[in-house]
Amino acid sequence: MCAEKISKTSLLKSVLTNRCPRCREGKLFTNPNPYDFKSTMHMPKHCPVCGQRYELQTGFYFGTGFVSYGLSVAILAIVFVAWKVLLGLSYYDNSIFWCLGSATALLLVIQPLLQRLARSIWIAFFVRYEGNGRVKGTV
Repeated sequence: MCAEKISKTSLLKSVLTNRCPRCREGKLFTNPNPYDFKSTMHMPKHCPVCGQRYELQTGFYFGTGFVSYGLSVAILAIVFVAWKVLLGLSYYDNSIFWCLGSATALLLVIQPLLQRLARSIWIAFFVRYEGNGRVKGTV
């Protein structure tokens, strides 16, 4: 008897590694390097493993702006709290401006990662996990 491989990847791991939310195996992006700016957001039309369409409707990924904004605000909050606890914040020694500058620089550097993560989170909201996720007649 031939047993199919069943993915036991968690939702969190599949989102963080940019995998298909339906099978949690297929890659969401064609290029694994998010810092290759010519192809950082290129996605195949369908999952190479289960055949799930990645763009569910025209303009589907416009909602990722809200997710990316939320992630950016959360990172800013974490940086400010960590700076306050570790170094202290004050207007008198300009540490608040150094903190703001450092947080802004960090966000600029990790923006390609945040964009991909936002897409991964957004599609995971709308596509359900289906165990092995393989559809007959595909791949």
